Amino acid sequence: MKALIRLLVVTLVPLTPLAAQGFGHMADPSAAEGAPAAGAEVPSTPLSGKVVETANMGGYTYICLEKDGKKVWAAIPEAPVAVGREISLKPGMEMKNFESKGLKRTFESIYFSEGVAVKPADTTGKSSAGSKANVVSPTEKISVEKASGPNAYTVAEIHQQKGKLDGKKAVVRGKVTKVAAGIMDRNWVHLQDGSGDTKKGTHDLTVTSQDLPAVGDVVTASGTLRKNKDFGGGYKYEVIMEEGSIKP
Repeated sequence: MKALIRLLVVTLVPLTPLAAQGFGHMADPSAAEGAPAAGAEVPSTPLSGKVVETANMGGYTYICLEKDGKKVWAAIPEAPVAVGREISLKPGMEMKNFESKGLKRTFESIYFSEGVAVKPADTTGKSSAGSKANVVSPTEKISVEKASGPNAYTVAEIHQQKGKLDGKKAVVRGKVTKVAAGIMDRNWVHLQDGSGDTKKGTHDLTVTSQDLPAVGDVVTASGTLRKNKDFGGGYKYEVIMEEGSIKP
């Protein structure tokens, strides 16, 4: 992280080409009022909360996070981030009164982060961000029409035919009920379509993907199914879709 801070300061000093892209125009960010000097210690607590606003500019994604009624701005290397989802970012260096010409606004306070935080592996082996223990039980009736095509299945059908479908391509349509981002360099998306048994856990399918849908979105996911997948650290799945492509 210290190396990132030094790099950030060095690249921001010479106005071009970064200033032309809209990522500030200060001759020396470390001289900005209240900004920490290069090499300053970075807070250890990750930035987290609900994404309420985003903007892309100059190769960066600006994110406004809200938690417990408080809002904070952060900037990460450009990435798809959906409004409405919960997210945690790696700790970042705070800069005060930072002006972005591209966005035509001045941030009273903003944190520069390397990106989405990686959750430490669960060493207990009992639960994880994607394990059955953390599957969301629906609080309302979910009814999503089955995807079309020869490789289309409902969530229940995938669980029922997991042996036959192991290693095969599949397509499933469902509602996003949970998203765990940036864990083991991928995002873990839980889909439900109203089929399956909530008591047995066959109503939920986890999809790993580089895409980041928001909770509540109805999407179509396509990828490779795997049965009895164990990633270690408590990440165990009777069936999972890997390297999924998730589209509206």
